[in-house]
Amino acid sequence: MKLTSVELSEFQCIRHSNRFDVGDITCLVGKNESGKTAILQALYRLNPVIPQDGKFDVTDDYPRSEVEDYQQDVEAGRQKPAIVVRATFELNKNEIESIESEFGVGILNNSSLTLSKGYENKLCFEISVNEKAAVKAMVDAAQLPTDLAQKFNASTNIENLKSLADSETGPENAEHIQRLQSNLKKITEKPNGLISYIYEKYLQTLVPKFLYFDEYFLMKGQENIEKLKARVNTKNLQRPDYPLIGLIDLARLNLDELLNPQRTEWLVNKLEGASNHLSSKILKYWSQNKHLLMRFDVRPARPGDPNDMTIGTNIWARIYDSKRRVTTPLGTRSRGFVWFFSFLAWFDQQQRNNELLILLLDEPGLFLHGRAQADLLQYIEEELKGSHQVIYTTHSPFMVDPTKFNRVRIVQDKSMDSDKPLPKDEDGTKVITEVLEATEDSLFPLQGALGYDIYQTLFVGPNNLVVEGVSDLMILQTISAFLDSKGRERLNANWIITPVGGSDKVPTFVALLGSQRGLKIATLIDLQKKDHQSIENLYKRKLLKKGNVLTFAEFTGATEADIEDMFDIDFYLSIVNAEYNEELETPVTQKMLRSKSPRIISKLEDFFQANPPKSGAQFSHYRPARYFAENIAKLASKISSTTMDQFESAFKALNALL
Repeated sequence: MKLTSVELSEFQCIRHSNRFDVGDITCLVGKNESGKTAILQALYRLNPVIPQDGKFDVTDDYPRSEVEDYQQDVEAGRQKPAIVVRATFELNKNEIESIESEFGVGILNNSSLTLSKGYENKLCFEISVNEKAAVKAMVDAAQLPTDLAQKFNASTNIENLKSLADSETGPENAEHIQRLQSNLKKITEKPNGLISYIYEKYLQTLVPKFLYFDEYFLMKGQENIEKLKARVNTKNLQRPDYPLIGLIDLARLNLDELLNPQRTEWLVNKLEGASNHLSSKILKYWSQNKHLLMRFDVRPARPGDPNDMTIGTNIWARIYDSKRRVTTPLGTRSRGFVWFFSFLAWFDQQQRNNELLILLLDEPGLFLHGRAQADLLQYIEEELKGSHQVIYTTHSPFMVDPTKFNRVRIVQDKSMDSDKPLPKDEDGTKVITEVLEATEDSLFPLQGALGYDIYQTLFVGPNNLVVEGVSDLMILQTISAFLDSKGRERLNANWIITPVGGSDKVPTFVALLGSQRGLKIATLIDLQKKDHQSIENLYKRKLLKKGNVLTFAEFTGATEADIEDMFDIDFYLSIVNAEYNEELETPVTQKMLRSKSPRIISKLEDFFQANPPKSGAQFSHYRPARYFAENIAKLASKISSTTMDQFESAFKALNALL
């Protein structure tokens, strides 16, 4: 049985959510206060794994602005109690066949089961059944004589069949009629007849339970066992108790055994077994620190222990760091780690009950680093998908898989951004799939995820050549193709040229790219006196090997050089003059460039500042680069052998790194 769609109404900030589809993994994105948590909480109460959580309360849950009017209307009989949640499930082949084994093929008009619950706190179910098919199956099962069977098969529903059976008093068919009446009684005594019978006999125990998990379930890491046992006995558990009890169950212990173990070694063995089991699960999907192991201990309380733990027996969860060879209390670790650990402890215990669960995870990556969020997504994909459906909320781009946007449902409340009252049908939390209807804030996680994916795929490959800007990219691509046409060595096509927008951004970008596993990175960048230290830091701080840090100065023989200095000065000036032809009063010559800088770009910047063009524009090295790329055919014959040699030397050095 699989959840396929949900519709929510009249709950907290939700007036009507819209009906939305649910898949194996469903991601609800939206900004803070959009109503994501309300959606999960309403759905959770339909069939919660903790039964006492399954109640809707009008005072607490009905939209506050209308709760008094609603209560008066219900009390006066003008309105029926509101239905909060309607969830539609798709029956699988085995479930359908089990029903058909009693009532025959065609008993169900479709394969859907709809469950609903509202402020009456009564779970209601809807199945579309074909009573005519049921009549035939029951008549066949009674093995009636042919003429009587034909008479009874004319019945259109179960009630009509019962009336015919009750009116048949002839002794010759008494045995068959009694068998039919006995079977009919099982159905007709139900308040909703055939539908109730099918649901209760074949489907009720198969309906998935909802497991809701948020930050309030985080394990404290220490607890007094006697007080925990008292809360279990009175069914008054606190949320952090559930993962701890899950851990105790995982060790196949009970609280009495923790309080009175027969052998110390037996208790240690049990606790270590549970610790190792959870350690292996966590470390498989926890890339942040691979040196952590779980440790659990049971000791008599001491006067100096925390409040509520000074009498009796305490259980302690500690984390052993094999790198530093120390243990620390679980509660002192990062909240992200505690969340991951607590969830696994409780979820692992629930799995042992062999119940079908639908997991509702509220902001599961809230305390996790971006890469740890990716670990969590991988855990959901590899460990949960297929055996459990998962619905989770997020406003983090890292919790959105950009390759699976079909999983995303956008949650927004337009009233949060409007100063004026909205029409009732537009007010409150809505779940939408149409991107064009979403607000900018609601789309942000998708924009972030898509942007990161574009960064990973468009500009980043297995071999990345970091350059300063787009002008470098255009010149390198153009001159590489030109050299290839001359039969000389070009830049290997395996290099992905990545412009980063300035020399000051090169170290940061290299660090970002270098954090990606399996990437080869090199630079071919400008060299100025002010850049010497930052360039040296690329290899001194082990961001790159020294041989992977190349500058244009190495190939021009100058102390400073930009990519433009790889060309002869006169050739480059001819490009500048052609690009700025309509803006310069006279073409620029070497004699006009009075700056003492060794770099042609600096000379031109100073010249343009002293002799501004008619347009008043500053010199931009992008424009000559674009002109060069667009007009390479007519410029090719003017490129000197020195220029070709210098670029070819640079390409050979880079290609040798592959």
